[in-house]
Amino acid sequence: MIPRYAREEMTAIWSPSTKFQIWFEIEAHACDAQAELGVIPKEAAAAVWERGQFDIDRIDEIERETKHDVIAFLTNLAEYVGPEARFVHQGMTSSDVLDTTLAVQLTRASDILMAGLDRLCEGLKTRAHEFKMTPTIGRSHGIHAEPTTFGLKLAGHYAEMDRCRKRLADARAEIATCAISGAVGTFAHIDPSVEAHVADKMGLAIEPVSTQVIPRDRHAMFFAVLGVIASAVERLATEVRHLQRTEVREAEEFFSKGQKGSSAMPHKRNPVLTENLTGLARIVRAAVTPALENVVLWHERDISHSSVERMFGPDATVTLDFALHRAANVIENLLVYPEKMQANLDALGGLVHSQQVLLALTQKGASREDSYKMVQRNAMDVWAGNGNYLDLLKADEDVAKHLSHEELENLFDLAQHFKHVDTIFERVFQDS
Repeated sequence: MIPRYAREEMTAIWSPSTKFQIWFEIEAHACDAQAELGVIPKEAAAAVWERGQFDIDRIDEIERETKHDVIAFLTNLAEYVGPEARFVHQGMTSSDVLDTTLAVQLTRASDILMAGLDRLCEGLKTRAHEFKMTPTIGRSHGIHAEPTTFGLKLAGHYAEMDRCRKRLADARAEIATCAISGAVGTFAHIDPSVEAHVADKMGLAIEPVSTQVIPRDRHAMFFAVLGVIASAVERLATEVRHLQRTEVREAEEFFSKGQKGSSAMPHKRNPVLTENLTGLARIVRAAVTPALENVVLWHERDISHSSVERMFGPDATVTLDFALHRAANVIENLLVYPEKMQANLDALGGLVHSQQVLLALTQKGASREDSYKMVQRNAMDVWAGNGNYLDLLKADEDVAKHLSHEELENLFDLAQHFKHVDTIFERVFQDS
């Protein structure tokens, strides 16, 4: 985790102190359940809660000798609890603690990511309504296609982020499972009611069948969803980056007082935030393939997944959390230039209305093939710089056989393109 791209709220979830606190709570809740079953004395369970502490430096010191992190933790815990510590971890395995802890951490991380998505969605919704009817050029292949509105562009990104939120909610539910089932997951040395008790206390569901570890298809789906969210953020960032290009300049990132764009060129205003988001998205997606590979473990368990998750669990969640809030900041403060949008819309001399002319010609009786030829040959003259599209069409004798000058002029009305904007907005925002 790089502090430059991390928020404290998310990094705290992955701190050693938080991790060991969750370990302690799992062990202590398990003791309570064992005491209710009469497996251990109730006084022992109470002692764990009353005297249970841990010291991170001491745990690290013990682990250097034992080469086992859970044993190091239990040894240090026993130093505080005393003789009653012999009842801790009865019938449990390290995976019971580690996997359940990871479930807790990923669940908490999901809630923070949800909040980030909510903020980004709210920003997109607000700006979409602000520019609902602001004309701009729609592009396909990077080339001018037909008019749209800037609000529709943002509404599309909102809808995508809203889908991402639903996917994350499903992924959260899938990852939030607890396994306290003992060696190879058979409950041979611990009662299933202990698992149920710990799951309830930790806000998790029980894992129906754990093979000593929680099945990693759950984790694969979780990180795949994070990858999809990262790609949605990158798509939004890429749109802003393109719109900020000097030749386009329809929108740009906010440039604060005192900000510098280049060490060499004082005039520069670069899309550094959205370029950064593009890079961060790559980091999040980098977790997806390892998560898929972690699904395949030997028999009831091995630990080939462990080192991978210790790295990309924190990295992917911390990075995506930072990216979501950075993206929200970009949208909330985005500078938008409607005048430049209109200028770009007009740049090709009316070519953006070619489909309307094509369809009108077919409605007047011309074949589609002939209509296409009439429309295209005049369009190519405009591309070559030989005049205004409407004027060329008016002067075309073949076109004049089907369409009057007044009819042609009506076909160049932008309102035709925006008559269903309200319908689209109702579809996108009806539940928001």
